[in-house]
Amino acid sequence: MKIKTLLMGAAAAFVLAPAAQAERGADGELKILYYQAVSTLNPYLSSGTKDVEAGSLVLDPLASFDQDGNMVPRLAVEIPTVENGGVAADLTSITWKLKEGITWSDGTPLTSEDVKFTWEYCTHPEGGCAQGAKYEGVKTVETPDPLTVKVVFEAPKPYPYQPFTGATAPILQKAQFGACVGAAASSCTEQNSKPIGTGPFVVTDFKVNDVITLEANPNYRDAAKPAFAKVTVKGGGDALAAASAVMETGEFDYAWNTQINPEQQAQMEAGGKGKFVNAFGTLVERIEINMTDPSSDLPEGERSTPKHPHPIFSDARVRQALSKAIDRNVLVEVGYGAAGRPTCNLVPAPAYQASDNTDCLTQDIEGAKKLLEEAGWVDSDGDGIRDKDGKKLSILYQTSVNAVRQDFQALVKGWWNEIGVEVELKSIDPGVYFGGDAASPDTFQKFYADVEMYANNFDGTDAEPYMSQYLCDKIPGPDNQWQGENVNRFCDPAYDALVKELSSTVGIEARGALVKKMNDMLTKDSHVIIPLVDRGRFSAQSNSIDGFIMNSWDSELWNVADWSRVK
Repeated sequence: MKIKTLLMGAAAAFVLAPAAQAERGADGELKILYYQAVSTLNPYLSSGTKDVEAGSLVLDPLASFDQDGNMVPRLAVEIPTVENGGVAADLTSITWKLKEGITWSDGTPLTSEDVKFTWEYCTHPEGGCAQGAKYEGVKTVETPDPLTVKVVFEAPKPYPYQPFTGATAPILQKAQFGACVGAAASSCTEQNSKPIGTGPFVVTDFKVNDVITLEANPNYRDAAKPAFAKVTVKGGGDALAAASAVMETGEFDYAWNTQINPEQQAQMEAGGKGKFVNAFGTLVERIEINMTDPSSDLPEGERSTPKHPHPIFSDARVRQALSKAIDRNVLVEVGYGAAGRPTCNLVPAPAYQASDNTDCLTQDIEGAKKLLEEAGWVDSDGDGIRDKDGKKLSILYQTSVNAVRQDFQALVKGWWNEIGVEVELKSIDPGVYFGGDAASPDTFQKFYADVEMYANNFDGTDAEPYMSQYLCDKIPGPDNQWQGENVNRFCDPAYDALVKELSSTVGIEARGALVKKMNDMLTKDSHVIIPLVDRGRFSAQSNSIDGFIMNSWDSELWNVADWSRVK
């Protein structure tokens, strides 16, 4: 009996419906604001959403995910399935066919060798790839002809759509990046700042952590697109200023991630210049617990590495106490209103993968205190801060600069103070925090703090690549240029075994059960991740823009080639 693939809607070869528009470039300039300034346009060198999304203006994957989570062809002719012969009956390989005639922005043809090279680039043992989980389980990539790519897996892969799909896994041009493999990857400044792509726009100038200017790709595969001749992507400022630039002053056409409180949302929308666009998916604001010691007393290269376990958080009762002390309902009320929901899960959707874990939804201050006492942390000198063996229960809590996040920090600090934990707050420029610069001490991957807060999500609707990020071999460190995805340094052979089992499990219910089990292992059981809010993607769109479709399953700029100016 042939095994069927799990597609979650991916089997259908949907075609993106074009918006009504004039000829290429007829609508002038599009102005986009990412207040978390962009640091690189190479998504393989950054886990920051702002870098991935900006890169999607230029770089394409083989397939993307639409607003409903369905897989849609991008550079590929169609989505391979068992039924159409693209996926092997035994699920050990998937074969993609590239569309004929697609060229890079420099006019040279896209070929299967570019696709194969992209896999080699991300999996090079001497490099650091921020999206390595997308290529987990790939044995080899074969190129039978210039338009055919065959991905061979180490074992049967019921969900074979991880590699080369979504904005986090686009295709790089071999000719441009050939000398940037391995340890050389981060030093290729020109390539990472001005990648040659197949997308609708071409980079003309990039001032790192400031502004990007792009122009319409003259070799884009649809002669009528994009409608805009130029795009300016500006960075800097904060969420409130970004929202105002669209909703009040009209200076920008679109502002990403306008994370402002409900009262400010209502005031701005009343102005009539734009609207806030929102969609729930898998974006979760959470606190990650550092399982390693970030102390500056340790030698550089050993801080926040498995060589030194965290002196406080190695006890799960302390981690659980921090979670119990938080009132997630207050956080939602203060920070998000209808654009957020309290959650205990790392994976809140789709429903078949979402755990029924609700234990954290009721704040329990007394329960948190009891856990700390059981762990031996008591206030021996009456100063309000617990101690043990002469060490104070004192932690550094970092996140990016953002008004809502600073409100969260203040609230959480108050609750943690209430249970006897001393808390130092640190806020970092978001362009730096999410920038992925291996030389910076302030990136969220390097994690030179005890706990840190941020949000991210995954491409599409299947959580396998997302859960694979917490494998032991995905821990960031000096050997991989601090680019691993496992930022909290969690490592459990039992978890790794579940990831391996998921990679070969067929059927929605069975796969969903494994994702729930892994979710609970990270949250409910070990508390190395403290989920706070199931956030809807929330951005500001000018009323003068047509064709925009909010997408919580891929880049918000996924269909920017279809945007146009309202006539």
